[in-house]
Amino acid sequence: MSEDDRGPGADGESEEDSDRDGPEEHSSTTGSRVPSRSGASGVSDADGREPEERADAEMTKSQNSAKKGSFWKELPILIVIALVLAFVIRTWVMQAFYIPSSSMENTLLIGDRVLVNKLVYQVRDIDRGEVVVFDGDGSWDDPNTVVAPESSNPVARGFTWVQQQLGAAPTGKEYIKRVIGLPGDVVECCDEQNRVLVNGVPLEEDAYLYPGSVASHTEFGPIEVPEDHLWVMGDHRAISYDSRLNQNNPGGGAIPIDHVVGRAFVIIWPVDQAGGLGVPDTFDQLNEAEE
Repeated sequence: MSEDDRGPGADGESEEDSDRDGPEEHSSTTGSRVPSRSGASGVSDADGREPEERADAEMTKSQNSAKKGSFWKELPILIVIALVLAFVIRTWVMQAFYIPSSSMENTLLIGDRVLVNKLVYQVRDIDRGEVVVFDGDGSWDDPNTVVAPESSNPVARGFTWVQQQLGAAPTGKEYIKRVIGLPGDVVECCDEQNRVLVNGVPLEEDAYLYPGSVASHTEFGPIEVPEDHLWVMGDHRAISYDSRLNQNNPGGGAIPIDHVVGRAFVIIWPVDQAGGLGVPDTFDQLNEAEE
């Protein structure tokens, strides 16, 4: 048989050889055939990201979800810690109080909020002239006391309690006055110039008394302040229901020192009224006169 009888293909190969499987080829726009690509390097997701990028994104998303879950698990613990700290600070260190009456005008006005230092008298004695908050329960019955109305709604009662703890509402149990006499002091009113005397030394009180107020509209004394008691008076003497008007109560008008909650040392609200509550100069002069 001649070569012509074997029927070679155009490229010199037999038709049998040309039918064997080989790499799939595709025609390009120029007419040439280009083998297709295969393998991992040719795989990508719908937005064109490589597998490594997709894995990183999924890991980041997983970490963010874990952080969010951790936050919500820790939140109750953080709340409990905050409440415990607030309770400790309020009970033993410092507390805000609401001024419910006008008995300390113009030093303190109705609605003012003051901070009371509860720790100071644990490390030193009370001084004359300081403004103190004390519990009058059992010794005083001040008709000017403002008490928050009791609500039958438990939610409203809870809201009122929170306000009282923050010093945003009156409690009706605590009073605020200025210390005039310490245990053993002799207090009386008045001398020829209508001044209060402590151990025979007159107090010049114009700097803090309500404008136009006199030292006392009621004469008293001489009275010796009992041991472990304080003689206290409000700065608005015309309306202050203080030691002068409680002489028929236990202590003869003086309050037990162990009823003192702490010293009011600064006004925190309103802002235009904010400032310290220092000891007036007249008490410094009194202390110097005794030395």
